[in-house]
Amino acid sequence: MPTLSEDLAFRGLIHQVTDPALLKRLDAGGLTVYAGFDPTADSLHVGSMLQLCTLRRFQLAGHRPISLAGGGTGLIGDPGGKQDERAMLTKEVLEGYLAGIRPQLGQFLDLSDALLLDNSAWLSQLGMLEFLRDVGKHFTVNQMVAKDSVKTRFDRPDQGISYTEFSYMLLQAYDFFRLHVDHGCDLQIGGSDQWGNITMGVDYVRRVCQDEVWGLTTPLVLKADGTKYGKTETGTVWLDARRTSPFAMYQFFLNTADTMVGPYLRYFTFLSHAEIEALDAETAAHPQRRAAQRALARAVVSLVHGEGEVAKYEEASAALFGQEIAGLSEEMLLAVTEDAPTTDVPREAITEGLPLIDALVRSGLAASRNDAKRAIEQKGAYVNNVQQADGGRALSPQDLLHDRYVVLRRGRHDVHVLRVVSG
Repeated sequence: MPTLSEDLAFRGLIHQVTDPALLKRLDAGGLTVYAGFDPTADSLHVGSMLQLCTLRRFQLAGHRPISLAGGGTGLIGDPGGKQDERAMLTKEVLEGYLAGIRPQLGQFLDLSDALLLDNSAWLSQLGMLEFLRDVGKHFTVNQMVAKDSVKTRFDRPDQGISYTEFSYMLLQAYDFFRLHVDHGCDLQIGGSDQWGNITMGVDYVRRVCQDEVWGLTTPLVLKADGTKYGKTETGTVWLDARRTSPFAMYQFFLNTADTMVGPYLRYFTFLSHAEIEALDAETAAHPQRRAAQRALARAVVSLVHGEGEVAKYEEASAALFGQEIAGLSEEMLLAVTEDAPTTDVPREAITEGLPLIDALVRSGLAASRNDAKRAIEQKGAYVNNVQQADGGRALSPQDLLHDRYVVLRRGRHDVHVLRVVSG
């Protein structure tokens, strides 16, 4: 059984530490460790899940985790990783966001030992003069300007940074202080873009309390093209099933690039080192089998939505390109085709018989009638995943799934849904 430091190193989760001696301390257990999550949306996303999984790894290794919601800092906004000033949230909007993320903050932890806290409990009670005297006096402006999160904004004189966001790092430092004094917290973890904020907190606790505390950062979760996952980026995968369905999450991880599946297995699963290394070897030898991607999708959906969901979505994933699609429930059919374009057709057209050639053109799967004929002749046209060979074929009510849908496909991946409407 690997130690915690060995496990974190194997998984590539150690990016920076404030003191190399921390790694040996991790293996002794008994630390209290926290990660903070500002509520900038009503759900956390895959990038946030890295810290939640890391907190769980600490708990499994005998440490006590604190999952901290930023009910106070969320009103200010962290400048880290942003080129422009964040939009200010109202208290009402922020409270709605907090309501969405609170259940997710404790989802991966054993709550008999872990703590779920909100920094508004102390930040909202902190007076301005008290804050400036007791916190601000411990830091120089020179020190604050040197932090990357601020420096990058200073390099853009057209934008700059407001005093509001400039103060964010002091609020986060005060969070660490309060967690240390009130709950014995020894360690803060976060993504590498939090390094400046974390080191400020470590310095502040050491100066005020003369106690030894530490900071550790993990790598940012990146896409195959090197860009960061974030709530303001396109293609966000949310932990809330109302924003990203379990099937969409399953498909997302199933489609992970070979270059990224190894890191994702390490970040987001609790598979053993031997299991992950075996999947690495399988990907290298037989990438077309996508064994690592299937294991990744299965593990993540189980972790986020429960094991009971996995078999259902594995079957649905297989049905997406098989004749089993006709047996899916309407809910599941809509889930497996939610990313496919949809065209409404009047019920009268199906009742009278809609020529397949016209349907392919109407859906955009064929550029013209001649193109549609070629697709059928070349055995590349499908109705509800059944290959079509008759160019004179017409769609009828018997082709409707749940009396409302026809799934057209051209080739392996181009899917389009016809949705019947009345009138």
